[in-house]
Amino acid sequence: MNQQVFPTKGNLMAAKKSLDLSHLGYDLLDRKRNILVRELMLKVDDAKRLKAQIADTFERAYKALEQANITLGIIEGVARGVPVDDSIELGSHSVMGVDIPTVTIDEKGAKPDYGFSQTNSMLDYAYQCFHEAKLITVQLAEVENSVYRLAFAIQKTQKRANALKNIMIPQFTSTAKFITEALEEKEREEFSRMKVIKKQKESKEAQE
Repeated sequence: MNQQVFPTKGNLMAAKKSLDLSHLGYDLLDRKRNILVRELMLKVDDAKRLKAQIADTFERAYKALEQANITLGIIEGVARGVPVDDSIELGSHSVMGVDIPTVTIDEKGAKPDYGFSQTNSMLDYAYQCFHEAKLITVQLAEVENSVYRLAFAIQKTQKRANALKNIMIPQFTSTAKFITEALEEKEREEFSRMKVIKKQKESKEAQE
């Protein structure tokens, strides 16, 4: 590439400006990557905690449901009477330009949607456990989706930073060096030429 760049002061200034911008871009991308990595680590810790919670909650919920079925018989009819939950809402917020999802649920408490005349405390406990599992599932869905998006953004940011560090910065550095050396060589040649002209002029004046 250097041989295709004409060694002028204008091109040298342009190469140095591009080099400065590349360094600035790399620093910004490196800072962004570090912030995203820290955010990712926090989300990963949250995911581990929520997975442990949800496993325990579902285990308690299914055991409670089993006891309710034993004491009440199959409670399919009661289950059909529970309305579909449509209270979940999706949103997002930005972290260093990366859209991170937010999942919220209209918390109405664990109030059963069935009558109490033909049920018992076992079913109430099972309902409460599944309600807790639902809340944790919402949190886990948000966190796991955030982890995926952050990981993708980190990979993309790292590729851009590597392109600047390993391709653009060395390229502009090499170009600036080539132009600088070419201009210095030109100045040396001009200086030598002027010395020769001066010497010839002084010799001619001495002969006269």
